[in-house]
Amino acid sequence: MSTEDVSPRFADLDLWPTHDIVQAMLEGQLAAAAAVQSQAERIARAAEEAAARLSAPNGRLIYVGAGTSGRVAAMDGVELGPTFDWGGAQVAYLLAGGREALLSSVEGAEDDAAAGAAEMQGLAPTASDVAVCVAASGRTPYTIAAARAAGDAGALTVGFANNARSPLLQAVAHPILLDTGAEIVAGSTRMKAGTAQKIALNTFSTAVMVRLGRVYAGFMIRMRLANRKLQGRALGMIGAVAHVEEAVARDALERRAAISSWPC
Repeated sequence: MSTEDVSPRFADLDLWPTHDIVQAMLEGQLAAAAAVQSQAERIARAAEEAAARLSAPNGRLIYVGAGTSGRVAAMDGVELGPTFDWGGAQVAYLLAGGREALLSSVEGAEDDAAAGAAEMQGLAPTASDVAVCVAASGRTPYTIAAARAAGDAGALTVGFANNARSPLLQAVAHPILLDTGAEIVAGSTRMKAGTAQKIALNTFSTAVMVRLGRVYAGFMIRMRLANRKLQGRALGMIGAVAHVEEAVARDALERRAAISSWPC
């Protein structure tokens, strides 16, 4: 696997001046972005089909992964709630080892294919769901089994992996290869591979939300007004889109809040 290769260029990395080490790592981050750029068309196709599925009632984004890949995937899903009001029952997570694995390593969990399949089946996926499966190696048994179970149930499957011709990319409907190659620190996929995953997931999920109508005129019109900063941003959006003064925008926002609080 290319993500496990040892690069001759960095064989004596520990002897380099710190500035050179940092410079090399930053070059790696740029390479990670370039690896995602090459997959723009594939990401766009996956986002369009995902949005079509999720526009149906009860559609869910189901994020699947293990270790670093699982934590990067979970981060993307968590941020959709406050940004696009896509949360709660609209997002689900399958992380090898469960919630504990968000903060610490759960040894052996990623090798449990039976758990991946069973946990996906436990979510009872349908054709309205989209399983977003992430694995740097593309060989993680838990993630591959979950992807196959989702596909067998009719859900759309999207896979992000950093190794070509890997089983995960063969198991999903939309395979997206993030070919980042050998890491500066051999096998440390939280570096280039993880960066490429974060960029690709941000791009994919945001494109989905745009297609679902949760962005207008470049504004995140479905964000949750959870603090003063966001309330101020909402006033600015209303003023810019409707071409009204702040007082008018504030009145409109307060009226909307009052309507939203009415009992059904």
